[in-house]
Amino acid sequence: TVALDVDISKELEEEGLARDLVNRIQNLRKDRQLEVTDHINLQIESSEMLNSAIRNNFSYICSETLADDLQLKEDDFTGNAPLIELNENIKVKLNIEKVS
Repeated sequence: TVALDVDISKELEEEGLARDLVNRIQNLRKDRQLEVTDHINLQIESSEMLNSAIRNNFSYICSETLADDLQLKEDDFTGNAPLIELNENIKVKLNIEKVS
């Protein structure tokens, strides 16, 4: 007999959200035809369900996406900020700006 613990810890759930966020950011980079080596600034709409995951995985997100700056914003997005869906409960605006 084998017993498996299928409970997902908060840390693991947050890591999954961070990975999903990185995936969406990389897709937006591709859609905007940014080069692989281009550094960016990120503005992400503040979301109670996502903020903790971003804070706890901040270095990972920035290093994977080449983000020089990552800001959680309540509103006042610059440029064209598309709405991205991370899962059925989390939809946030995300803005990418290429660093000159």
